[in-house]
Amino acid sequence: MRPVSETAELLAILARPTLAAGLRPSEWSRLIAVARSANLLGALAERLEAVSDEWPADAARHLDGARQLSQRQQLSVVWEAHCLQAALEGLGTPVVLLKGAAYVLGYPEIARGRLFGDIDILVPRVQLGNVESQLMLGGWASAKQDAYDQRYYRQWMHELPPMVNVHRGTVMDVHHTILPLSARNTPDPSAIIDRAVPVEGLPALRVPCPEDLLIHSITHLMHEGELHNGLRDLHDIDRMVRMFTASAGFWTRLVSTAAGNDLALPVAHGLRLARRLFGTSIPDDILERLVPGFATRSSARVLARVYLVALQSPQAARRSWAARASHGAIYLRGHWLRMPPLQLLRHLATKAWKSATQGRRA
Repeated sequence: MRPVSETAELLAILARPTLAAGLRPSEWSRLIAVARSANLLGALAERLEAVSDEWPADAARHLDGARQLSQRQQLSVVWEAHCLQAALEGLGTPVVLLKGAAYVLGYPEIARGRLFGDIDILVPRVQLGNVESQLMLGGWASAKQDAYDQRYYRQWMHELPPMVNVHRGTVMDVHHTILPLSARNTPDPSAIIDRAVPVEGLPALRVPCPEDLLIHSITHLMHEGELHNGLRDLHDIDRMVRMFTASAGFWTRLVSTAAGNDLALPVAHGLRLARRLFGTSIPDDILERLVPGFATRSSARVLARVYLVALQSPQAARRSWAARASHGAIYLRGHWLRMPPLQLLRHLATKAWKSATQGRRA
C-alpha cells in the first residue's frame, strides 16, 4: 500500500528536491502545509536550499522561517547541554543525551533542519534521586502535580515525570531506561550507557554510539502510541542509516546490539518502514538476521500496512476512516506493549474517569 498523495509528494521531494521546480502555487501551499504538520519543514528547507536558492517568494519565506527556527532551537539545545553540565557534573555519573539532543551534540549532520521538542537524557536508575535533586536546584520542576501521574511515572515508566525549567520553559525528560519497566521488551540501559561516547568539552555528557542511537529511535517509534512525529522519526532513521552504514561492520554491530537488548523485532519493523517510505537502503538479509522468517510473517505485513495508512498527512487522515482506525490500533498497541493487560485496563479506566470528572468540574 502506498501513502496518499500529499505525503507521497513530500517524500518524493525530500528524496529529489529538484522535483519542486515544477510546482504551482497551490502545490507549494499544500507541500509546505504537509511538511509543517509532519515537523519536516526545516528538513525540506535544507534539502531545497542544497539544490537552489531560487524558489517562489511566498514559499521561500516559509522555508527560511523553518530553517531559522531549527537553527535557534539547536542553539537552545547546546545551551541546555551546558546547563546540564553545570548542574550534574558534581555527581560524577554519566549523563547520556538521547534523540534530538544527541544529534545536535554528537551527529550534527542528522540534526540539520530538524525541529525539536524537549530534551531527553538517560542516567543510571540508582542516580535518579540525585539527578532530580540537582536539576531542581538548577531550576527544573516537575510538570506533573497529580498524585496518580506521579505514581504512574515513578512506579511503572522508564522516566521521571517531565521537568520544566521555571526560567526558560524548556522541558526535560529524565530516563533511566528506554522502555517502561512494565513493557514486554526489556533492554539493558547500563549497556547503552557503557557504550556511549563522551561529548567534547562537556565531560559529564555522552551521546549513544551509532547502533544504540538508531535502535532507540526505532524503538521509540514502534512502541509509541501516537504518531504526531512519525514521519520525522522515520526521516531521522533514514539519515542515520545513510550516515552510519559508511562505517565497516555497522550492520553486524546493529544486529548484535538489537538482539542483545531484546529489541530485534521492533528494529526490523522500523527498518522496513523506513525502506518503504523513504527508500532507505536496508539489505533483505539484515531483516532476516534480526528476525528469522520476518519477511513472511503475516503479522509483520499487517502491522506495516497499518503504519503506512496511519502515516498519512493529517489533512488526508481527517478524510479517511482507515487512517483514523489505524491511529486507534497503534494507540492501543502502544499501551499493550507498555503494560500487562490488567494494569493496562486499570490505567485506561483511571485516565477515563479522571478525564470525565475533570470535564464535569470544568
